[in-house]
Amino acid sequence: MQIKNLISFVKVAQLGSFHAAAKQLHSSQPAISARINSLENELGVQLFERDASGTRLTSRGQQLLPLAQKMCSLQQDMKEQLRDVLPERGIARIGVSDTLAHLWLTSMLSRWQERLPLMEFEICVDVSNNLNQQLLKHQLDLAFVVGPRQSDELCSEPLIEYPLCWVSSPSLTSNWHGQISLAELSKHPLLSFPRNSLPGSQLQRMLAEAELDEVRLHSCSSLANLLPLAEQGLGSALIPEAAASKAVQNGKLEKLDVKPSPAPLPFISCWRADDERHLAPLLAQIALEIVAQEQFE
Repeated sequence: MQIKNLISFVKVAQLGSFHAAAKQLHSSQPAISARINSLENELGVQLFERDASGTRLTSRGQQLLPLAQKMCSLQQDMKEQLRDVLPERGIARIGVSDTLAHLWLTSMLSRWQERLPLMEFEICVDVSNNLNQQLLKHQLDLAFVVGPRQSDELCSEPLIEYPLCWVSSPSLTSNWHGQISLAELSKHPLLSFPRNSLPGSQLQRMLAEAELDEVRLHSCSSLANLLPLAEQGLGSALIPEAAASKAVQNGKLEKLDVKPSPAPLPFISCWRADDERHLAPLLAQIALEIVAQEQFE
């Protein structure tokens, strides 16, 4: 008997609604229905009656409810007691978007090693769309991706927002002074993340709104490659301001005042709702501590 089926049963019984239970459990209504059906088949009884007036427990459901509540409570007690006395061990598979990997992968891995010395970490750096798919396919335990959350099967927590900015090599900016338009900027090639990424799609909207059709747009999924392309004068790049700060300070790039301004890039921590381990939320919390610390340094 799977504990997640009992948890779903208790939640539906408490809320009187499959939809409400799915929302609280960060799952989908079909998934909750499937768990209840599995439990009913295993026990050989009907647990709920559903009609136009709502969802109600059958007599067998009422008989099961206090027993199921005890089992769910016991499972939670076990997790709480073991959480503080048994160190995590094993392999954690972590997906990190390219931007975050460029900015603080070293700090993150260092802190994880310090807090969880028995864990091994497999880090996959990729674009957010791919990481979301790997997470849903159980190929990752946790992912740090561009928000918002892509599926009701995932739990998520806000992590950080990074403003985007335009930067160019000084070799391209000699004739630009003060605020410039997107039309003026696009006389040279533009560099950005892939078109199906959030910054890439945002740039596509800005170009469409400005009615700029004949624009040379070069995209690259790697921030580590976008930066040198911009530094070498191959085009103006739309990238997170934090990632460009060192090159701007060193004089390799110049930050441009371009209107309209792009919206900031939001990042979130994501893990599967059906993962009952506390590892993913713990690693996400440590990551949040790192981000908060670095913001104030």
